Amino acid sequence: MTQTLVLYDILSNLPGNNWSPNPAKPRFVLNYKGLPFVTVWVEYSDISIAMKAIGAKPNKRSDGTDVYTVPVLSDPNTGALISDSLEIASYLEKTYPEKAIFPNNSESAIREFDSAHFRFIIPGVKPIFVRSTEIMSPASAKFFIGVRSIDVPLPWHATYGEDWTLLEKGYNSAYEWYQKTDGKWFMGDTFSYADIIVASCLLWFKRVLKEDEWVRISSWNGGKWAQLLADVEKECKLA
Repeated sequence: MTQTLVLYDILSNLPGNNWSPNPAKPRFVLNYKGLPFVTVWVEYSDISIAMKAIGAKPNKRSDGTDVYTVPVLSDPNTGALISDSLEIASYLEKTYPEKAIFPNNSESAIREFDSAHFRFIIPGVKPIFVRSTEIMSPASAKFFIGVRSIDVPLPWHATYGEDWTLLEKGYNSAYEWYQKTDGKWFMGDTFSYADIIVASCLLWFKRVLKEDEWVRISSWNGGKWAQLLADVEKECKLA
């Protein structure tokens, strides 16, 4: 019998807490594979302290310095402690291969998609960052701004309209990728981790944005993105 895994995620003031896109990815995977797990909620401002305390490995910033992040997954069945959402997905696929998330040897291609998807999103992400600070504690919001403004310089309010245009442009590019296949998933009729990557960002938007802002995203590309999020949630038994 599989022992309960532990997922470290970021605390918020939203009902149910969850909002952050990177911890959402292993959450979707764990549910899809039917693996038992519990969540330990961590204040954003306490991530470094909490992850050092459990012995998690840091990731690397673009400048080469160490940074502690979540998600982190602890697996008592193997003793593994894994940092980074993509590495967690790879670990879960190798350790619990039932219900594949990298079907047909697609892990390498999906890793490339993960990077490309990030490049699509990041130019228009400032409004999402603003809303994210509004669902955190004051200490965590301050810490979030300090960390995220290294890669996405302040101010985040100044180009609201332009940023929404850039975000929509990114999703237009993602839509073209999805249009290359006949099915509803990135790989046509085959569900994969690529769809979880996209859905996790959409979940982030839905959780932190104002209702009219989420409605705006839901209208793009003929309603593709709201439908994809609903489809992934259903596939992973979260709907």
